[in-house]
Parts: sequence; C-alpha cells; structure tokens
Amino acid sequence: MKRNVQAKYVRSDGEYLSCRKRECKKYNKKGICEVTTCSGSIDFHVINIRSDIEFVMFTGGFLTPCLLKRTNHSIPFSNPNAPLYGHLSTIYSSATSMRLTWISGDNKTQQVKYGNGKVQTSQVQTFSQNDMCSTNLIPSPAKDFGWHDPGYIHTAVMTGLQPSSTFYYQYGSDEVGWSDKIEFRTPPAGGSDEVKFLVFGDMGKAPLDASAEHYIQPGSLSVVQGMVEELKNKSVDSIFHIGDISYATGFLVEWEFFLHLITPLASKVSYMTAIGNHERDYPGSRSFYPGPDSGGECGVPYETYFPMPTAAKDKPWYSMEQGSVHFTVFSTEHDWTANSEQYNWMKKDMASVDRSKTPWLIVMGHRPMYTSCIGLGNSDDKFRKQVEPLLLDNKVDLVFFGHVHNYERTCSVYNSKCLAMPSKDENGTDTYDNSNYEAPVHAVVGMAGFSLDNFSLITAGWSLTRISEFGFVRVHATKDELMVEFVKSNTTQVQDRFRMIKKQL
Repeated sequence: MKRNVQAKYVRSDGEYLSCRKRECKKYNKKGICEVTTCSGSIDFHVINIRSDIEFVMFTGGFLTPCLLKRTNHSIPFSNPNAPLYGHLSTIYSSATSMRLTWISGDNKTQQVKYGNGKVQTSQVQTFSQNDMCSTNLIPSPAKDFGWHDPGYIHTAVMTGLQPSSTFYYQYGSDEVGWSDKIEFRTPPAGGSDEVKFLVFGDMGKAPLDASAEHYIQPGSLSVVQGMVEELKNKSVDSIFHIGDISYATGFLVEWEFFLHLITPLASKVSYMTAIGNHERDYPGSRSFYPGPDSGGECGVPYETYFPMPTAAKDKPWYSMEQGSVHFTVFSTEHDWTANSEQYNWMKKDMASVDRSKTPWLIVMGHRPMYTSCIGLGNSDDKFRKQVEPLLLDNKVDLVFFGHVHNYERTCSVYNSKCLAMPSKDENGTDTYDNSNYEAPVHAVVGMAGFSLDNFSLITAGWSLTRISEFGFVRVHATKDELMVEFVKSNTTQVQDRFRMIKKQL
C-alpha cells in the first residue's frame, strides 16, 4: 500500500522532498523576503510487516538526527495475520510435488488449496533472537538493533502434480484470509527432453519509493522486472538464485522487503537458492569463512524462508534433476575441504549421475574459483585447488558462481589454463564441443543487483568475456545442446551468448 505524508515549513530537496508551494515567513525593513519556506508531500510504499508503523520527520542526517515532527499515533495494519509472500520450490526430480512457503502473523496451521479441490495443511515454524549469532565484544544487528519479529513461516507440500504443467493455488485460512488465486507451472521431470531456467546471484532488494535502507542493491528492481517479462513469455521453468539472497544482514525486516519483491517470480515457478556469505558467515558460528557478513543471521532466516531439499539444517547442499540437466548445488560457506562431509557428498553425487538420462552436469555455488576482479575475498585459491579436481574428474560441463558483482565467462579451464577454446558456429556464437570433453566452463553471474564491480585492467587468458552490467542469465537445455545467454536487464538485450553441444551415444 501507499502512504502520503505531508509537511509544511521545509526546504526543498530535489531528490527527496520538493517544495510545491512557497511562502515568505519573514521580511526585512525594506520589505525584502529573508526567510522562505514551502510545503510538500511524499509517498511511501509500505508492506505489511505486522507491526504498527509511524512516520518521523527529522533533520541532520542519520549520524546527527534532530526530531522535527512525528505522527500523532501509530498506524496499524488492517490484517497483521494476513498470509503473504508465497514462494515455490522443488522437492523431487519427478516434479510431481512442489513446496509452498509463506508468512503470516498467525501461528495456527493454514492451508493451500490447489488443483481440482486438493488441500494440504501447513507446518508452522519461526525463529527468535536467541537463534541469532553474536559476540560478547560487539552485538550483532540480528541479535540487537536489527531484530524484527518474523511472524510465522508456513510450508505445505502440494502433491499429485504433473511435470511441465500449469495449476492454480490459493493459501491462507478462513480466519486470517486467503491469498489471490495464483497460476504456477511445475518444472519438467528429470530425464525429459528440455528445461529452461534463469540463474543469477547477489540480487538483494531496493526500496520502491524514496526511502533509504541500510543496504540497497540498485540493480535489483530492473533485474526482477526483466525476469517478470521472461515469465510472461512462458519461457521459464525454474529460477536459481545462487547466494547473497536478500542482503538483510541482520536487519530482519528486510527479508520481507525481498520476499515482496520476488513474489511475481517465486509465486509462479520454482525458486531455488544456494547459500552465500551474507546469509551464513559470522565469527564463532562454524561457517568456513569467519567474517561477520551475515550480520549475525548465521543462515537461520535463510533456511527458514527458503527450505531447500537438503539432508538437514545447516547442511545446505542438495542436487536435483530437471529436463536434461543434473544440478549439484553446494555451499562455499561450509567446509569443502577434502574428506569433509560436504566434499564426500559432492563426490558421491556427481559420480552417480546417469548421463544417458541427464547428459548435462551443472554445478552451482556462491564464491567463484575464477574471477578477473582482484579484491580481498573475491576468490580463494585453496578452494579452487581442493574442489576443482572433483569437477574435472566428473566431467562437469558448466559451473555457475556469484559473489563477484559482474558477468564473466571462461574457456574450458582447469588449473588456470585453457584446455579447450570454443569455436564459432554459423551464427558467430561461441560453441564448446563437449563431445570431446576437456574441462568445465565457469560463469560468474553475480550481476543481479549489488553495485557492480569493475574488472582489472590485466586479465588472464582463461577469461573470454567480461561484462559489468546488471542482468540475469537464461539457459535452454536440450539433450544435445545448452544455449546460455546473458541478458542486460534494463534493455533485455543479449550481451553474451554461447552454446555447448554434445553428441548422444
């Protein structure tokens, strides 16, 4: 909803609050105006966060604020228990079940109604400040000043579906109300002929008004809008968001801002995720990297809002199959060293792929092995040396990473050396012939929202394409071909395109 706030006796701020009616408030003895003021108004886009809200006008900025005026009373939401932000995820490669997750202020079970009269009852969970991480020296935002009650997170599994099919659902209850009726599409079953998906990382959110948030990702709005247009064309089966999801980083209400932003996408197709440093990392929390990047969240809100088909809590790795692709999704924020639990799982999972059923093996994680952006934490050579041999041994075709905020594509690379280069097809498109496999191709796709990173002036030979623009990647996989395109979000123009081909035995 929108709220309009009016103010008098203010100075013009062209980027925020513009004067519309000027008045002179003080004249000198010569009749010349010395003090001019004005009145103006501004609209705020407000989402239902279940807590009463109020508006405060102040001057002096955030560091030295001086209160001028506040609303006379708090403004409540008409239905703080309303069911909101329903989003879908895949559970099994058969694509006959889909999980729906939503938020409500009510802890009683609710329902999802779908198909022709089918009903499933929700399971309900939440988390508290005690679940957040902190240190004795410096309280984390999540544990302290950034805390916001998350309400109750409902999940229900819609069963008895058919793959590659369209259904409708509605969620809520008679007591708290029902959502709109929403059309959604199931992904193709693993082993079927094709799948179309979008992939990106590091999106976050941005306000839909002139508000300031503690962490704004300026490209997120255009990227979401670009992907909404893709969905309108019925050309998307699934979405993969590979780390740095909301950038709430301990300011918990911003998870709900993010969920509101992605609802036009995640309510209609499977929205799969991988964990990133801004969801998991915090000192003393058993994250592999000890930085405070999650703001004390330590993966708890992420895993609650986005339940993936993982084996257990805080083990956020999983695999699934859609169409002709086997996806292996792992966590760069948990121990990946040789013989760790996750390493052994990756080794077993990739070795088990039936390439006659799913000829393409795609691996996804957050932190990259290769990037032309020199910066602290952009890449970890130890990570590459430990995990890269698994990719080569199991003939991984394509690897997607985020973390670095741009788009970059490599040759078929191993140990920082090109083992094979693409050739041009009749349309001038770079084409990798994986019938004669040499090494994986890596693509960094962290350009979906966070402020973009510039590339180093000196680049390695393995780096073939480098683009610093906001956008997303779309992939069309058949049994014989992968077509991969980087789409610039504000123009929908394809900025990079490459193919992989493979002859079937």
